[in-house]
Amino acid sequence: MLHEWNNLFSMTGAAGAQLIGLLFVVVTLGGTGLSASQSVDGIRAFLTPTLVNFGGVLFQAVAVLALWPSDRATGLILVVGGLAGLAYRIYGIRLERKLDFVTLHGLDWIPYDAVPILANVSLIVGGAGLITEKSFAPYAIASVSALLLIAGIYGAWDFTLWIIKNRDKTPNTTPLEDD
Repeated sequence: MLHEWNNLFSMTGAAGAQLIGLLFVVVTLGGTGLSASQSVDGIRAFLTPTLVNFGGVLFQAVAVLALWPSDRATGLILVVGGLAGLAYRIYGIRLERKLDFVTLHGLDWIPYDAVPILANVSLIVGGAGLITEKSFAPYAIASVSALLLIAGIYGAWDFTLWIIKNRDKTPNTTPLEDD
């Protein structure tokens, strides 16, 4: 049932993998001027959810493109992945509320929470549809890639802006030279 969708999942999986790599470049180059506590807070608030989004796209592509004996095995893997992603999102929402420095203003909750939750629900529904051989299943599964890529790109952009904003606030730690 998913054979006709191989090109889409090849492209989205490759995009997810490349964006993960670029995110590590941003962290390596941009995070050098941050204090340890700032780095931990930023990673928890921005980096980890963004990596989960891009990793979800990569996971989905690998699961769909693997040569399984039937679509039911793929459907089961996708349902389990969707449930795990949903559990992580619920944990992430609770974590966002505990961190004082993260204030999601206005409609920021949509790309951070609502879009990934919708994507994981769609993955569960698509996986269940694949198990029961419903015609909507490939469309539901394909929508997950787009939703997670959009949420991940938004999170990566916010993380990059957060690094730029907070790098200037760190105190100068270079020792003073004696004359």
